Amino acid sequence: MTKNEPVDSKAQHLRSIWLFAGCSKRELALLERACDEALAPAGSSICEEGHSGRDFYLIVEGEALVTKAGKEVATLGAGSHFGELSLLDHLPRSASVTAKSDMTLLVLSAREFTSVLEEIPAMALRLLETMSMRLRQADEHAYN
Repeated sequence: MTKNEPVDSKAQHLRSIWLFAGCSKRELALLERACDEALAPAGSSICEEGHSGRDFYLIVEGEALVTKAGKEVATLGAGSHFGELSLLDHLPRSASVTAKSDMTLLVLSAREFTSVLEEIPAMALRLLETMSMRLRQADEHAYN
Protein backbone atom coordinates (compact mmCIF):
# COMPACT_ATOMS: atom_id res chain seq x y z
CA MET A 1 0.00 0.00 0.00
CA THR A 2 1.39 3.39 -0.91
CA LYS A 3 0.64 6.86 0.41
CA ASN A 4 -0.72 9.23 -2.17
CA GLU A 5 -0.73 13.01 -2.32
CA PRO A 6 -3.97 14.55 -0.98
CA VAL A 7 -6.59 15.10 -3.65
CA ASP A 8 -9.03 17.98 -3.99
CA SER A 9 -11.94 15.58 -3.70
CA LYS A 10 -11.01 14.24 -0.24
CA ALA A 11 -13.75 16.34 1.40
CA GLN A 12 -16.22 15.11 -1.22
CA HIS A 13 -15.29 11.50 -0.42
CA LEU A 14 -15.71 12.14 3.30
CA ARG A 15 -19.16 13.67 2.81
CA SER A 16 -20.28 10.61 0.83
CA ILE A 17 -19.41 8.15 3.64
CA TRP A 18 -22.31 7.21 5.93
CA LEU A 19 -20.04 7.37 8.98
CA PHE A 20 -19.68 11.14 8.49
CA ALA A 21 -23.26 11.98 7.53
CA GLY A 22 -24.36 14.88 9.66
CA CYS A 23 -20.85 16.19 10.28
CA SER A 24 -20.50 19.96 10.20
CA LYS A 25 -18.18 21.75 7.76
CA ARG A 26 -15.73 22.29 10.64
CA GLU A 27 -15.78 18.57 11.49
CA LEU A 28 -15.28 17.59 7.85
CA ALA A 29 -12.35 20.01 7.61
CA LEU A 30 -10.83 18.37 10.71
CA LEU A 31 -11.25 14.94 9.13
CA GLU A 32 -9.80 16.13 5.84
CA ARG A 33 -6.64 17.32 7.62
CA ALA A 34 -6.38 14.14 9.70
CA CYS A 35 -6.73 11.62 6.83
CA ASP A 36 -4.03 10.46 4.47
CA GLU A 37 -4.91 8.95 1.13
CA ALA A 38 -3.40 5.56 0.27
CA LEU A 39 -3.54 3.29 -2.76
CA ALA A 40 -3.70 -0.50 -2.42
CA PRO A 41 -3.25 -2.56 -5.60
CA ALA A 42 -5.44 -5.64 -6.10
CA GLY A 43 -4.14 -8.58 -4.08
CA SER A 44 -2.19 -6.49 -1.59
CA SER A 45 -2.55 -7.07 2.14
CA ILE A 46 -3.91 -4.07 4.05
CA CYS A 47 -3.94 -5.58 7.53
CA GLU A 48 -3.34 -9.06 8.90
CA GLU A 49 -5.19 -11.04 11.54
CA GLY A 50 -3.16 -11.30 14.74
CA HIS A 51 -0.98 -8.27 13.99
CA SER A 52 -1.14 -5.05 15.95
CA GLY A 53 -3.43 -2.38 14.53
CA ARG A 54 -2.13 1.11 13.88
CA ASP A 55 -4.62 2.55 11.40
CA PHE A 56 -8.32 3.01 10.65
CA TYR A 57 -9.36 2.69 7.00
CA LEU A 58 -12.16 4.19 4.90
CA ILE A 59 -12.74 2.75 1.45
CA VAL A 60 -13.12 5.46 -1.19
CA GLU A 61 -12.91 3.18 -4.25
CA GLY A 62 -12.54 -0.54 -4.80
CA GLU A 63 -13.36 -3.65 -2.80
CA ALA A 64 -11.69 -5.44 0.09
CA LEU A 65 -11.93 -9.08 1.13
CA VAL A 66 -12.15 -9.75 4.88
CA THR A 67 -10.95 -13.17 6.08
CA LYS A 68 -10.73 -14.77 9.49
CA ALA A 69 -8.66 -17.92 9.99
CA GLY A 70 -8.38 -18.08 6.18
CA LYS A 71 -12.17 -18.12 5.70
CA GLU A 72 -13.91 -15.35 3.76
CA VAL A 73 -16.29 -13.49 6.06
CA ALA A 74 -17.14 -10.30 4.16
CA THR A 75 -16.55 -8.11 1.15
CA LEU A 76 -16.39 -4.37 1.80
CA GLY A 77 -16.90 -1.68 -0.81
CA ALA A 78 -16.80 2.09 -1.20
CA GLY A 79 -18.07 3.88 1.90
CA SER A 80 -17.16 1.00 4.22
CA HIS A 81 -14.60 1.21 6.98
CA PHE A 82 -12.47 -1.21 8.99
CA GLY A 83 -9.70 -1.30 11.56
CA GLU A 84 -11.49 0.42 14.41
CA LEU A 85 -11.66 -2.58 16.74
CA SER A 86 -7.89 -2.85 17.30
CA LEU A 87 -7.64 0.87 17.86
CA LEU A 88 -10.41 0.79 20.46
CA ASP A 89 -9.44 -2.34 22.41
CA HIS A 90 -5.65 -2.28 21.78
CA LEU A 91 -5.66 -5.97 20.84
CA PRO A 92 -4.35 -7.59 17.63
CA ARG A 93 -6.37 -7.41 14.42
CA SER A 94 -9.34 -9.78 14.52
CA ALA A 95 -9.30 -10.40 10.74
CA SER A 96 -7.19 -9.94 7.64
CA VAL A 97 -8.15 -7.49 4.90
CA THR A 98 -6.87 -7.82 1.34
CA ALA A 99 -7.54 -5.55 -1.64
CA LYS A 100 -9.91 -7.47 -3.92
CA SER A 101 -9.46 -4.78 -6.59
CA ASP A 102 -7.30 -1.68 -6.86
CA MET A 103 -8.34 0.51 -3.94
CA THR A 104 -8.21 4.11 -2.82
CA LEU A 105 -8.35 4.47 0.96
CA LEU A 106 -8.44 7.27 3.46
CA VAL A 107 -6.34 6.36 6.49
CA LEU A 108 -6.42 7.69 10.04
CA SER A 109 -3.49 6.82 12.31
CA ALA A 110 -4.31 5.57 15.81
CA ARG A 111 -3.47 8.98 17.25
CA GLU A 112 -5.61 10.86 14.72
CA PHE A 113 -8.44 8.33 15.15
CA THR A 114 -8.58 8.98 18.90
CA SER A 115 -8.39 12.73 18.40
CA VAL A 116 -11.18 12.69 15.81
CA LEU A 117 -13.44 10.59 18.07
CA GLU A 118 -12.95 13.12 20.86
CA GLU A 119 -13.74 16.04 18.54
CA ILE A 120 -16.64 14.43 16.66
CA PRO A 121 -18.94 12.52 19.04
CA ALA A 122 -21.39 11.79 16.19
CA MET A 123 -18.69 9.70 14.52
CA ALA A 124 -18.19 7.71 17.73
CA LEU A 125 -21.93 6.99 17.84
CA ARG A 126 -21.96 5.87 14.21
CA LEU A 127 -19.01 3.57 14.92
CA LEU A 128 -20.98 2.04 17.80
CA GLU A 129 -23.94 1.50 15.46
CA THR A 130 -21.69 -0.24 12.94
CA MET A 131 -20.05 -2.41 15.58
CA SER A 132 -23.47 -3.36 16.97
CA MET A 133 -24.67 -4.33 13.48
CA ARG A 134 -21.54 -6.43 12.87
CA LEU A 135 -21.98 -8.18 16.24
CA ARG A 136 -25.60 -9.03 15.42
CA GLN A 137 -24.56 -10.40 12.02
CA ALA A 138 -21.87 -12.52 13.68
CA ASP A 139 -24.42 -13.84 16.19
CA GLU A 140 -26.86 -14.73 13.42
CA HIS A 141 -24.13 -16.48 11.47
CA ALA A 142 -22.94 -18.40 14.55
CA TYR A 143 -26.41 -19.63 15.48
CA ASN A 144 -27.85 -20.37 12.03
